[in-house]
Amino acid sequence: MSMARDRWRRPRAAGLVLLVGMLASCGTLRSGAAAEGSKPTPCAMEIPDIFDQVSPAVVFISATAINPYKPSDRVSHSVGSGVIVDQSGFILTNSHVAYGKQAIRVTLDDGRVLPARLVGADPIFDLAVLRIPVPESVDLPTATLGDSDAVRVGEDVVAIGNPLGLDQTLTRGVISGINRLLSDTPLSLLEPLIQTDTPINPGNSGGPLINRCGEVIGINTAAIVDAQNIGFAIPINLAKAIVPSLLTHGRVIRPWIGFHGPLVGETLREVVRLPLADGLLVEVVEPGSPAEKAGLRGGRLEVVVAGREFLLGGDVVTEINGTTLASSERVIQVMKALKVGDTVRLTVFRDGDHREMTYVLPERPLLPGDLPEGTVAPIGGGLRRLFRR
Repeated sequence: MSMARDRWRRPRAAGLVLLVGMLASCGTLRSGAAAEGSKPTPCAMEIPDIFDQVSPAVVFISATAINPYKPSDRVSHSVGSGVIVDQSGFILTNSHVAYGKQAIRVTLDDGRVLPARLVGADPIFDLAVLRIPVPESVDLPTATLGDSDAVRVGEDVVAIGNPLGLDQTLTRGVISGINRLLSDTPLSLLEPLIQTDTPINPGNSGGPLINRCGEVIGINTAAIVDAQNIGFAIPINLAKAIVPSLLTHGRVIRPWIGFHGPLVGETLREVVRLPLADGLLVEVVEPGSPAEKAGLRGGRLEVVVAGREFLLGGDVVTEINGTTLASSERVIQVMKALKVGDTVRLTVFRDGDHREMTYVLPERPLLPGDLPEGTVAPIGGGLRRLFRR
């Protein structure tokens, strides 16, 4: 028993430093890329060679959870995939595969089954880091992380994972789109996803999306159930950015601005014929948030424009800290600059007039909408994943 605990503890500090250093040192151009301003040199590894190189680092994850608030059918089981990113036992996967689970087990490519510990998770961006005890005299295989900013539409990619528990399965496709946003919230603007037609089936969650260089450029996360091969992966550069926080704090520390809604554009203004201004239309003010305490108003009137639903009648935030919110790029710029403890100044358009609101940003808690249905976790809003794989 003590020896097992020692294996968990002994490499912790060194492993954290090594993994953070590895993430920080990942280049912005893939191997063989040309100089800045020119297109990267394409890789052309054969698909079987990619599988041989990467599949040893892909693991099968099984987890058990119990919901103490249900009178029956309290125990649930889930499966997913993950990818080993460091020889000290760190595994990158989806949050919905591991968060809120009471028991997690990892099956390595060689068949060994090991217990896993959840190091950190972020249900909003759906990323998590697990750690397994490294067996004695074993060099764990690891995958190479690429550069998701270099991804191009039409590029060949493959996914390796464990769909429906079928271990080490490869599917093939192309990058169908980049910078896909699944919902109109300030947080979703910070998580532009990679769209692929590579089949993403239940059990593929947390597995790698790999380019023809044999590099991981995304973590497979979701697919649209009613569509044919419309799947999504979290860009690996986003994972690189938040993993240090998961390792250090066990979570991503982000400010709680307390409201969400889409950008107002000229089309919406012309159609609804209501007094609106360019900015973020406040559809929902999160209960208990600083925005609610400051008196920000959410929407009340449901309107469908060109098949898209809006909740009108609430405030429109036209500026945050003096920056006008006329485009998604401006919103991203503002959101990235906000920190816990900052005082935020909003310019709000209401009833044809502009007014100012200020409040201090606390740390954003996890809210019920952040978590997949059935997950037991502390109540603490965001992007609910209805089609996680």
